[in-house]
Amino acid sequence: MIALHRLTHPEQTFLLNPDLIQTVEATPDTVISLTNASKFIVHEKPSEVVELIRAWRGSIVSHALGGPAIEAGELAEVVHLAGSRPEACE
Repeated sequence: MIALHRLTHPEQTFLLNPDLIQTVEATPDTVISLTNASKFIVHEKPSEVVELIRAWRGSIVSHALGGPAIEAGELAEVVHLAGSRPEACE
């Protein structure tokens, strides 16, 4: 889940399952449309929402591989599995 703030209540955090997000638009306020037709207007910018989603998904993969959780803004390490390493580019 990612933590967001409604535009009308910026002091209150709510959690949103990013798997339900269909679109994120800046109109100029950030409007998040879900697959169930619900919409949220949030305080965060679209780029911030994308970064939160990226960090959330990265933390799931990291946890599944037994590594530490990845915080927003951090870069994940690329791990090549045996037999899947791409050939070096020349």
